[in-house]
Amino acid sequence: MIDNDNTLHFLRESLVNTSEDAMTQQIITRLETHDYKNEQEFVKSLSEEETEYLDSVVEKELNYARNAEDDVRAQQLNDVYELLI
Repeated sequence: MIDNDNTLHFLRESLVNTSEDAMTQQIITRLETHDYKNEQEFVKSLSEEETEYLDSVVEKELNYARNAEDDVRAQQLNDVYELLI
């Protein structure tokens, strides 16, 4: 992924930590093969199905980051989550 945006880095890392199903792989591939300037550009590129899937994954990861008191990760994931809802 050729991207300086830490938000997308945290998102990709969170996806890698989740189950290895087809939708997860599809989204990871999208992140790795496109040069998104920011999370807004990335979210706009998602299909409705990808958006719904990612919404549930990011919500779980966001809750995990908050419980772990990882404020940086939580803020980065929250930035994506707000765009998805």
